[in-house]
Amino acid sequence: MIMSLTKEYFMEATEACPVIPAIKNEEWLEGCRESECGIVYIIYGDICTIADIVQKVKEMGKKAIVHVDLIVGLSSKEISVDFIQKYTEADGIISMKPGLIKRANELGMFTIQRFYMMDALTYANIVKHVKNCNPDVVEFLPAGLPKVIQYLLEEIDKPVVASGLILDKEDVMGALKAGAFAVSTTNRKMWDC
Repeated sequence: MIMSLTKEYFMEATEACPVIPAIKNEEWLEGCRESECGIVYIIYGDICTIADIVQKVKEMGKKAIVHVDLIVGLSSKEISVDFIQKYTEADGIISMKPGLIKRANELGMFTIQRFYMMDALTYANIVKHVKNCNPDVVEFLPAGLPKVIQYLLEEIDKPVVASGLILDKEDVMGALKAGAFAVSTTNRKMWDC
């Protein structure tokens, strides 16, 4: 029996291996086969290839989460989420767009809402958007902001994944120590748990 991606499964999988591979090409797709993590972020592809990419991840026995904002040919409209659900076996989505997160929630998909931390205004909007969209997980970039991670965890009742600019194990450990539940990275040197 294949277990669907739930918040509980996500938490268990990232507790066992807190570094989530984010794959950006075919070479990295093959490289994630060696990762112990049971979850993979797909941050590349187009409408013609995304179903095949997801299928390859699933064949590895891993959960596939598609960053819909980065898939060439998909728009920022809710129909993009319908497309991912209907034509792929993706377990969930990542998006910066509130409308896409809301639509994925309506369809019963696992959702990760991503934010780029640029300034205090961005920070203030996170609480509002998380409350309004109710994603399963919140992700923010860059990961090297432990003080912000701590403050954010006081404001929202969601697991936080830190990503972006992960240069070494110190960055991973700093984010985890600050309270992030997991770290997502394209830095293949960090994929070993």
